[in-house]
Order: sequence, then C-alpha cells, then structure tokens
Amino acid sequence: MTRGGSVHDGDASPGAGPDGGLDGGEPFRHEALLYPDAATYASVIARFVRAGLARDEPTLVVVPGSNLARVRAALGGDAAAVRFEDMTEVGANSNRLIPWVVRPFLAQRLDRTVRIVSEPVWPRRAPEEITLAIQHEALTNRAFAGCAATLLCPYDSTRLSASVLAFAARTHPLVRDGDEVRPCAGFVDPDVVVASLNNPLPPPGRIAAQLAFGRHNLTELRNVVARYASRAGMEQDRIGDLRLAVNEVATNTIVHGRSGGTVRVWYEEDRLICEIQGPGEIDDPLAGRRVPPERSPRGRGLLVANNVCDLVETYTSADATTTRLHMRY
Repeated sequence: MTRGGSVHDGDASPGAGPDGGLDGGEPFRHEALLYPDAATYASVIARFVRAGLARDEPTLVVVPGSNLARVRAALGGDAAAVRFEDMTEVGANSNRLIPWVVRPFLAQRLDRTVRIVSEPVWPRRAPEEITLAIQHEALTNRAFAGCAATLLCPYDSTRLSASVLAFAARTHPLVRDGDEVRPCAGFVDPDVVVASLNNPLPPPGRIAAQLAFGRHNLTELRNVVARYASRAGMEQDRIGDLRLAVNEVATNTIVHGRSGGTVRVWYEEDRLICEIQGPGEIDDPLAGRRVPPERSPRGRGLLVANNVCDLVETYTSADATTTRLHMRY
C-alpha cells in the first residue's frame, strides 16, 4: 500500500516486529473510525464485524455500555458469534486494556487472525482518563506490532473535542471510511505522542497525610494509607488492593531509584488519591502495561497497581517519577 492509496476491508498493511511473543505471522492493523452519528456507528461496525466473521476471525467488541446494545442490535443473530465487553468496566482504567483485555484475547488465538472493536475514548469521559486512553492508543501500536489482528477504534466526530480528534489521527496508522481504509496522514511515532502527554500532574488537593518512606517503614506506609482509606468508608477488599498498590509502587521507587521517597494522601469528591514520588526515571513507555516473562523477578509493580486501581497517572523525568493511585469509595 502506498502512502497515498487506499485499501478495502481485508487487505494487508505494513507491519513491524512483534512485542511480547504474540506474533501471528501477519501485520497488525490499527484503524480509526470517525463517526458522525449513531446510525453510521452501528452500520460501519456491523459490517466490519461481519467481514471478520465471514473469514472465521474471532471477534471482540469492547465499547461503552450504551454502544454495546447498539452494536448487538445492528448485528442481530450474528451477535452470538462475538465476545462483548463493557469498556466502562474493563477499560475504566485504560492502562488495563493492553495486558488484561487485548493481549489475553490474542494469546488464546495465536493460530488465527482476530478482529477487535475498541472504544477507549467517548464523550463525557473525564479529561485525565482521556489522556491515559490516548497514551493507550499510541502504545497499542508498539505492544501488538506484528500480531495478526485488525483493531478498529471509533471516535465520535461531533461530540469529541478537536484536540482529541487530532490525537485519534496521530495514534492510528489507518482511518476507515465505510468499507474503505486509507493511510492516516496525521499518524506519528507512538513515542512522540507518549512524550507529548508526559506532563507534570495538576497540583494536589488538600493534603490529609504525608510520609517519607524507605525500606525501614513500608509497613507503616501501608498502615497510614489503610487508615485514611478506612476513614473515607472504603470497603475492606478495596483497602487491601490500595495497600498492595502503594507497596508495589513504593518498592519500585526504593529499588529503581535506590532511595526512598514521599507519599501524600488526599481526598477528592469520590476518591482517595495516593501520590508516590521519588528519584528515578521510567524509560519504558509500556511499563505497567507489559506482562513480563513468568520467571522475571521484576516488571510487575505498576502492572499490579493498574490491575487494582481505578486510575494510575504517572509523570516521569530525569530527576524523579510521580505516580498517583486513584481509588473510588
């Protein structure tokens, strides 16, 4: 395919080498769909899904709840052959999508090309969640390069902001218009997108607790966090998850930064936020989204935090890394 040409559904596109051993022998296709209305959304996605089913391609649809019903209705009886997931649940923290949703679906079907509809950005999603979703879209190109999969990502072109739509163009090598697919002139290297979104986090709210930590007081750190979570009325299993996440990220700071750091805790309208700050720079954009080899002793701290927390924000620089763990109560 030339840079100025177009292809129809099912044609191959260029691909790079695989990440994480999920090499299906065919290139990975990552397409954006900018849809103007609900009717276009349903009809294009239904045709996309049916084209895959006609080729016996396992198909996964991960979109927000209201759109799940819309896609099911458009597919009619064909919906029975499709796996559906609610993006507001499995992708509430979009950092979970690569390791816990897309990768397992691909890993179970290494001998077949698969087809996925994924909608991590939708109107009224919180700004900080959209930032992480855009990072996810960019990193998808790295995580699954070389995998035998076609991934279609819908964007509401009438209700999403111009800046969000610009990022849709920057993170997708291909754009779909009906059944026609063409190269996206706005696409840029994923690392460029991730770097542009690696910005200092907004100032914290009113600090409820602050604690310097090191190897000597990780138990105290976990207990302080649990105490403030309990005061907020957080359920015990959620408190346990937060203790685990804080311990993992703090341990990362000690191990990789070779010193301790500082934890700050504060409340917002519907959540408790724990911020862990310490020396050391994260140089792997897929950190927290990459599943390490089973025998690897490292690489699971941020992964665990992403799995149990409602949101994980990170800002990293040559001097320090700041990680914010959000837990709703």
